[in-house]
Amino acid sequence: MNFTKMNGIGNDYIYFNCINEELKDPEKVSIILSDRHFGVGGDGIVLILKSEISDFKMRIFNADGSEAKMCGNGIRCVGKYVYEKGLTKKDFIKIDTLSGVKLLKLTIENDEVVSIGVNMGEAILNSREIPVLHSQENIINEKITIDEIDYYITCISMGNPHCVVFIDDIDNLDLKTIGPKFENHSMFPDRINTEFVEIIDENTVKMRVWERGSDETLACGTGACAVVVASVLNNYCKKDNDITVKLLGGDLTIKYQSDGLVYMTGTADFVFDGTYINKNLDI
Repeated sequence: MNFTKMNGIGNDYIYFNCINEELKDPEKVSIILSDRHFGVGGDGIVLILKSEISDFKMRIFNADGSEAKMCGNGIRCVGKYVYEKGLTKKDFIKIDTLSGVKLLKLTIENDEVVSIGVNMGEAILNSREIPVLHSQENIINEKITIDEIDYYITCISMGNPHCVVFIDDIDNLDLKTIGPKFENHSMFPDRINTEFVEIIDENTVKMRVWERGSDETLACGTGACAVVVASVLNNYCKKDNDITVKLLGGDLTIKYQSDGLVYMTGTADFVFDGTYINKNLDI
């Protein structure tokens, strides 16, 4: 199997060109290849496929084999991949995902994609659609108690579910302990991605993320979008401003517009190409 390792500010995936050939059992492949000790290492795998409604289609599988609907950092890498691998020469690209068609704007210098802007669509606030089991229609600054500690959460879907928690100090947070308890809480029937956020100023926030199926990751694009939406809803930031979201892997620029659309801009990078052979994997 030929693959390309890529990352969007540290959110790393293994990419397969499946336009002309099929990758069987992607759930199993993702578990094996994502292992950082015995596999290639990554947060999961991404399949690039043909689409009947867009330029390309992407499917994302987490490190535990579960399929994700959307990945903001992953989709930027797809944009860089299809342009620099010669699959397209467009600088506006439509990508079909399980959370709808996303529009990418590539910034190109000397035939290299140096940044990618993504129209991430509208944030979903309705608790049933996220989904969150709660009596409130919108979950904004609502209390949840875990291990006898009260947290105040804002829940948003950007094609996948997010729970945003504002705290004073994320650097000293024991995320490995608290992350799984949020992810698997009974309030979240499909599990949840959880972002812990520290407000720096009205144009800058800092976050760490626990991703369902992948544990703590260096970055999460949809999570950064959810964080900015939550920051606006909780009156920490303002709509129509470029907000810098500082993640462990780097920075993203997010804008939550008055029309409800969310825009994300960031980089993507190639790491290496390779071929993986496992005689024990029947694919």
